[in-house]
Amino acid sequence: MNYLRPLYPFLLGWALVLNTSSFADIGLINGLGQLVLFGLVVCLPIWRTGRMSYVDIGWPWGLVLLGVASFFYSDGYWLRSLAVSMVLILIGLRMGLGALKMWQMGLLKNEFPRYQYQRIRWEKEGKNNVPLALQVDAISQGLANASFLALPVFIIASNSTSEFLLLEVFGLVIWLLAFALETVADFQKMGFLRDMKKAGKRRQVCDVGLWRYCRHPNYFAEWMVWNGLIVAAIPSWLALQSTENTLIWLLLGLGLLFTSKVMYTTLVYTTGAVPSEYYSAQKRPDYKDYQQNTNRFFPGPRRNG
Repeated sequence: MNYLRPLYPFLLGWALVLNTSSFADIGLINGLGQLVLFGLVVCLPIWRTGRMSYVDIGWPWGLVLLGVASFFYSDGYWLRSLAVSMVLILIGLRMGLGALKMWQMGLLKNEFPRYQYQRIRWEKEGKNNVPLALQVDAISQGLANASFLALPVFIIASNSTSEFLLLEVFGLVIWLLAFALETVADFQKMGFLRDMKKAGKRRQVCDVGLWRYCRHPNYFAEWMVWNGLIVAAIPSWLALQSTENTLIWLLLGLGLLFTSKVMYTTLVYTTGAVPSEYYSAQKRPDYKDYQQNTNRFFPGPRRNG
C-alpha cells in the first residue's frame, strides 16, 4: 500500500470532480483521456525502458488535452471558456513542444537527474520495487491533470455570465506575466549555456538575468502561472454556490488551495528545485556559493556582493 500512496490525493480529487453537478461529465471525459494518453505515451515507454523522463512529454500534452476538452464540453460563456482553454493550451505547448524536441534529439535516452533523484527518495522510503514505483508516479501525474489541475479550468469554464469581473482579469494578468517570466528565464538559461559552450567553459553556474534573484525563476514563475488561474477562478467558484451543495462547494474551494500547494511541493521538493540542486552542487564547484547568496525559490536581492 505504501507504493500506492501518491495516488490517493489525486483519486480523491478526481472523485470530487465526478461528484459535482456542474462538470461531472467533462471530468469523466478528461480523466479517461488523461489515462489513455499517459498509458500510451508515458507508462508503456517507462515499462520498456525503465526511464521516467517520458513524463515530460505526457504531462504537458495532457494539459493541451485538458484545454481542448474544457472548451468543447464546458457549459459556460464561450469567451471565458475559450480564454481559459487557450491559457492551458499555451502552457502545455510551451513545454510539450520542447519535450518533443528533446525526444527528437535523443535526450530522453538518458534519465533526467530529477527522476534519478526519485530513486534515492524511494530507497529511503523502503520502496525496492522500482518498476512499480515508476508506474505509480507516472499515473499520479496523469491523475493530477484529471483532478486538481483541472479544477480551476473547469470552475472558470462553468461560469455562464458574460461579464468578466476584476478579479478574473487580475488572475489572467498574473498568469500572463508569470508565463512571460518563465519564458524569459528559459531563454536566459539557454543563452548562458550557449555562451559558455562557445567560450569553452564547463560546469558554470547560471546567475544572469532573472537567475540572479532566485535559483529557480522558471519554477517560481510556473507556480505563479497556476496561482493566476486559481485567482481567476475565485469569482466562478463563488457563483457555483447556487448550483452545488454546500459540502461539494466548500471542497472545491479547498481543492483550489490544494492545487497551489501541489504545484509548490512538486516544483520545490518532488521534481523541481531540491532534486536539481542535489546534482548541481556535485557538478558545479561554485554552486554552493550561489546557494548561499541567492534565494532558492522566491525572488529577492542577493545576500552579499
